[in-house]
Order: sequence, then structure tokens, then C-alpha cells
Amino acid sequence: MNLKRIFGALLTLLGIGSLIYAAVLFVNNSSGTRDIKSLVIFGILGLIFFIAGISLIRTTKDEA
Repeated sequence: MNLKRIFGALLTLLGIGSLIYAAVLFVNNSSGTRDIKSLVIFGILGLIFFIAGISLIRTTKDEA
């Protein structure tokens, strides 16, 4: 197994989890400033992790 693919999958799962958490924060938002800050932080980090993980999986070649 390729270590880069495993790391890419881990980053992708972490990104998906962070995006889901940001969505939950968005739904349960009570118009507090702290909630908006954490929503933006988790959303941006989730998007970065997700894109980096998918990119790492796609660009890694399979070698036997």
C-alpha cells in the first residue's frame, strides 16, 4: 500500500468531518459571534483538507 494514498484518504476524511461539523454549526447558529468564527474556521480548514486529500489521492500513481 502506498503511504501517500493512505495520508490522502486520512486528509479527505478529516476534511469531510470538518465540513459536516461546520454544517451542524451553521444549522444550530444562535447568531453569536463565537459561533460564526468557529463556523468559518472549520469550514475553511475542512475545505482545505478535503481538496488536499483528493488531490493527493488523484496524483499518486499506483505502483506494484
